[in-house]
Amino acid sequence: LQKSLNETFGADKYSEARKEVLTNMFSRPMQMALYFCTGVLEDETLFRHYALNVPFYTHFTSPIRRYADIVVHRLLSASLGASSPIKMEKEAIQRQADHCNDRKMASKRVQELSADLFFAVFVRVR
Repeated sequence: LQKSLNETFGADKYSEARKEVLTNMFSRPMQMALYFCTGVLEDETLFRHYALNVPFYTHFTSPIRRYADIVVHRLLSASLGASSPIKMEKEAIQRQADHCNDRKMASKRVQELSADLFFAVFVRVR
């Protein structure tokens, strides 16, 4: 598959763009992670990371990238006793998580539609 893709990418000025779009399209079927507040879920099996096979998992990146990461940093800091407790009810945290999930899915959908458009142009040209 990789050899076939490399031949398809070509060597013109759009080859890197084609590579990025096609690689993105092949990774679409992967399930997207969701933010949630553990305090509103009773089933702890939902906290696990399937691919890593760990029972409790949290993920975040640099807090300068996304609001959701800031929330995770603050909650982890409070749970470790490094900062004062968060003064939000768990339902309010879950509403924030739901909002972050909605925005992330909307962003992903725009990205997919853009890739679909580029792919259609690529197929038409080829």
